[in-house]
Amino acid sequence: MSHPLPLSLSVATTLPEDAGSATLIGRIWRPEVEGPSVVRLEGETLLDITKAFPTVSQLCEEKDPARAAKAAKGERVGSLADILANTPTDRQDTTKPSLLAPIDLQAVKASGVTFVTSLIERVIEEQARGAPERAAAVRSEILAAIGSDLRSLKPGSPAAAALKELLIKKGIWSQYLEVGIGPDAEIFTKAQPMASVGHGAEIGIHPGSSWNNPEPEVVLAVSSAGRIVGATLGNDVNLRDFEGRSALLLGKAKDNNASSAIGPFLRLFDGGFSLDHVRKAHIGLRVEGPDQFRLQGGSSISEISRDPEELVEQLIGAYHQYPDGVVLYLGTMFAPIQDRRGPGQGFTHEIGDIVTISTPTLGSLTNRVTTSDKAPAWRFGATQLMRNLAKRGLL
Repeated sequence: MSHPLPLSLSVATTLPEDAGSATLIGRIWRPEVEGPSVVRLEGETLLDITKAFPTVSQLCEEKDPARAAKAAKGERVGSLADILANTPTDRQDTTKPSLLAPIDLQAVKASGVTFVTSLIERVIEEQARGAPERAAAVRSEILAAIGSDLRSLKPGSPAAAALKELLIKKGIWSQYLEVGIGPDAEIFTKAQPMASVGHGAEIGIHPGSSWNNPEPEVVLAVSSAGRIVGATLGNDVNLRDFEGRSALLLGKAKDNNASSAIGPFLRLFDGGFSLDHVRKAHIGLRVEGPDQFRLQGGSSISEISRDPEELVEQLIGAYHQYPDGVVLYLGTMFAPIQDRRGPGQGFTHEIGDIVTISTPTLGSLTNRVTTSDKAPAWRFGATQLMRNLAKRGLL
């Protein structure tokens, strides 16, 4: 018999190793004002800077967001320890503040098939038609045909085009190979603005899915001008059976209630943290199940096939604008294949799994798995935010 695992959030595991010198921005729900506030971490205290910056989106539009955030006067709203203790969904006191995802009006986009490992797994999903029991045999066939070492292949290069022609002749070309090694990156809508859940929240799996997995990723914050201003962590929950049946089910595979987790804090770029730190990051993943199952893995951004700046250039520009800014999941090389329910079944989530995504420079993002129909319904959108800020005299 499985038993629910406790979800405990501590300051030490939540924050980056160098939190004392980091510019960390978050959002909390403040029951007394019936709405969210933008906060800056100072020591282990959260300061409400909403009077200076009513939204994180607005802060990210500043010429130097980190400097602007540090200069903003704030109201003390509590210790991080107390707010973390009140954040897990299953024991939350709704009369006290709790942590939210550290973004608000930004569009939530994601890039897929940006690592060789995930590229091969997407091809396997497609060839297996969403059936996990067929994955092992398909994996062997695909690797025998194309190999697994595509790391040196630059997407869109003449060498990539030549490989494409070869694979077409072999009859195994795939739409995933097209975006993995072709000139155009896969960039899709992961969730609507304001729909992402934060650190400690329940994360949702579509109840109709029987083959799914977490995707540990770095999420970039990008201004409306296309400038990358900071980074955080994200879980781009993936339904392998839905997407494997048809790529046209991508929306149903990716955008469900509580299926986008982002947090714990947005770390703004400053003198001590930059895009180069993101490029060197190793993202760790740990899954702890109520069935005593344990899984660990990771993803190194250094192995990404398209540089983060290239992905942002394909995301935003003369042909596509985001007036409120945008956040971008960078993709993952981690695709778990460890058998869980039986030989040849591979990995899939069980209800109650606790998923932790971490890296030293961004801290850790922890969520408990439930189904999207059981997770708290998304009720507070952009309209509610504008009305709340107006009522508080902040617009």
